[in-house]
Amino acid sequence: MSISPFQALACPLDGEPLTPSGSAWRCSAGHSFDIAKQGYVNLLPVQHKRSSDPGDSKTMVAARRRFLNAGYYQPIADAVSLAVFEHTQHETSHDAELSCLDAGCGDGYYLRALANAVSSEKSLALLGLDISKWAVQTAAKQDNKQTPQSSWVVGSNANLPVQSSSLDCVLCMFGFPVYREFARVLKPGGVLIQVEAGPGHLRELRDIIYPTLKAERFSEPEWPEGFTQLGVEALRYALTLSDAEAIADLLVMTPHFYRATTEGREKAAVLRSITLTVDVRIVRWARV
Repeated sequence: MSISPFQALACPLDGEPLTPSGSAWRCSAGHSFDIAKQGYVNLLPVQHKRSSDPGDSKTMVAARRRFLNAGYYQPIADAVSLAVFEHTQHETSHDAELSCLDAGCGDGYYLRALANAVSSEKSLALLGLDISKWAVQTAAKQDNKQTPQSSWVVGSNANLPVQSSSLDCVLCMFGFPVYREFARVLKPGGVLIQVEAGPGHLRELRDIIYPTLKAERFSEPEWPEGFTQLGVEALRYALTLSDAEAIADLLVMTPHFYRATTEGREKAAVLRSITLTVDVRIVRWARV
């Protein structure tokens, strides 16, 4: 088994291949992007930003890191890793390197889980990308600086700094899919794996923080151009949080914290224990 950083990056300004050169990545046109001391590269041009500090805040990233590292979403990580390897064992040769992008990687939790789950016979080339520099910094800091497992990039799903037809797999974990870009960077036969919240996800917490809950309108996922659906898996389990910090971290790492009323956040702040329903759908799409 070997795990290495994905190398087929593209210049976000002109789309030309990037080549690592010393402490930077450069394209043939002379555009250069420095590698930060934490080990990541920022490939999000200022003209592609909608704010000065897009994506999750430092506080949200820290809360998500604590929550995920405590193992509460390990069943999701296990199911995603299994879905990746089940698909790729049929689409790639036994000894071929498997390249995978986590588009919206956060602190890199799901890529680390994928690396930990890989068999001894398979090689991985991994790329984590997020629009939040705080998320990518955190992910890069947790990587091994002597033998890094992933390339870590600040970038946008809307303009992925990745060479076309270079990936076997794209993960989109509770994120914002940009199907045209996912289709562009995936090889024919490559797989897109989406994880999205089901109608019952965290229902017990939502009952507390919102005055009323709207009736769930659950519909089949959009059928994106360039893909064919391989299957949909429902994953549902009970999760008990028995300390206030874990409850606070879960709330802060989700959009519910900002959508909730002040009264709702105050009710959540006094909780010391809660049993929640985790309800997610894992949708697999093949690039045609």
